[in-house]
Amino acid sequence: MAIVYDSRTGTTKAMAEQMAEMARSAGHGCVLSPVQAADPVEVAAADVVCIGSWTEGLFFILQHATKATMEFIGRLSLNGQPTAVFCTYKTSPGKMLGKMAAALAARGAHVTAEFKSRGPTVPGEFVGWLNSLDGA
Repeated sequence: MAIVYDSRTGTTKAMAEQMAEMARSAGHGCVLSPVQAADPVEVAAADVVCIGSWTEGLFFILQHATKATMEFIGRLSLNGQPTAVFCTYKTSPGKMLGKMAAALAARGAHVTAEFKSRGPTVPGEFVGWLNSLDGA
């Protein structure tokens, strides 16, 4: 599993670190990288991919993933791997996760989950998603 994230204040990084620990505890090998250091070829070689960003925008409108996150997605060439998108936000993530998912699908991902959190806490649905990967 490859988990790639962009974090400004540390919240998204903390969420990604928790996700990586949960994945490892569930028996998945996991590589965690900030988007600025992630290698698209190495990420594309992973059997499962998670991409996350903090939410940029104007309170209730124009929410979007960071430019670095979307540029990284644009450099990926995936082959149908189960993929999740995640974000942290203060007010609202808007349609950000759907936009990230669409961009990943256009790069060959099979997006099977979206997770959002107002803080660094990993949503409970993440464990269910991890468990669903065992049957994939």
